[in-house]
Amino acid sequence: MARRALILIEVSPWDTGPLYTQAAQRLGLHSIILSADPARYNCLEAESIKAVRVDIDNLDALIHECSRLRAIYDIAGITSTGDSFYATVGKLCRYFDLPGPNPASIERCCDKFLQRQLLAEAGVPIPAYRLAANATDVERSAAEIGLPVILKPAVGSSGYGVRLCRTVDELAEHTTYLLGGKHIWRSSPRILVEEFAQGPLYWADIMGDQIIGIGIADTGPLPHFVGRKWTFPAPLTDDDDKRIVDVSLSCLRALGLGWGPKGIELRWTKRGPVVIEVNPRLHCTPTPQLIQAAYGVDVVTEHIKLAIGDEWDLHKRQSHSAAARILVPDRDGTIDSIVGEGRAAAIPGVAEVKIYVEPKTPIVRKGDPRDWIGHVIAASPSYAQTEAILDCAVDLIDWSIIPFSTPGEQEQPEAPHAIRQPSRRDGSPP
Repeated sequence: MARRALILIEVSPWDTGPLYTQAAQRLGLHSIILSADPARYNCLEAESIKAVRVDIDNLDALIHECSRLRAIYDIAGITSTGDSFYATVGKLCRYFDLPGPNPASIERCCDKFLQRQLLAEAGVPIPAYRLAANATDVERSAAEIGLPVILKPAVGSSGYGVRLCRTVDELAEHTTYLLGGKHIWRSSPRILVEEFAQGPLYWADIMGDQIIGIGIADTGPLPHFVGRKWTFPAPLTDDDDKRIVDVSLSCLRALGLGWGPKGIELRWTKRGPVVIEVNPRLHCTPTPQLIQAAYGVDVVTEHIKLAIGDEWDLHKRQSHSAAARILVPDRDGTIDSIVGEGRAAAIPGVAEVKIYVEPKTPIVRKGDPRDWIGHVIAASPSYAQTEAILDCAVDLIDWSIIPFSTPGEQEQPEAPHAIRQPSRRDGSPP
């Protein structure tokens, strides 16, 4: 009998990718990763994982490779963890008659301008926005909306290229960055100019039409939006919870997202909940880990069950408060040392401690999640207790960064005579 396999299209090797391959193994599935660069997955080497080189931008090449694999394996399902491949996943699932998302709905959702048009037409509260193709368009759009505004790529993910522009000079600077060749575009350059919706940042995770839960996050410092802290579930009144749920479900109807996982980000403004973004996938780290720590629900496993046509279950097995703290450096340079993660992980109530970088790694901050160097997750029966556990654990982790010897040095280790300047754990200057 052919071995059952799950095909994964270009998952992240350090983020949720390992969660998917581990969950697949627990379900008795062999993970096959289709990638433009299989060497990226050497860190995931295991008997139950195989990485295959294929042109992931070529649907015919993917169909050919999946057909070849189907002659060897029983292909139970096909999925991915990233927006940019999720429409392709939907097309492959339809071709091979497997459960999957509607590719047309995914493509509409991944174009942030089109997404906002559809949400606006459905009466969903969103920030004011304009689409710009050049610097003149950006300047005119910002004047119409009024500073401050947020500039972001119309097609993109993970916060890459997103920045708050508070002045005309900042607007011009970031426009030059986006259009001047430094930002890597996945499609023709189009910039979304958006009103800065101010207020606490909430997120909702959804499977099908079921709300898994609502969390709250902290980002900053401005002008970037680098995640620093997540809490799940968010402390909300029943009325506020219902308002976020209602707005979130209205997004699904407006965008035609009936199947599979979704993540919605909202700001609670003077108008109430305003939708910032709808993602046609599960939110990435640390959200799946927080949901499991708080509710005992493994959303990655349940997503795989959905993708292979098995019965899935979001029933809460417990009701704890979970929180994550992201470790973010406050300067560029070379990581000299990171210590204390073992002691932090040993504290009762700490669910996970992960460091993403090794000593001697060059750090060049970009103002997005690529700046993260690790995270700590804790959970307990109460919000206050979880916060206390998390504070204690984070205080035990310390690192130092040796500044680059010259402004242009980004890849070379610091000279031996450099003065070491320890980074503060809270990201503030020493």
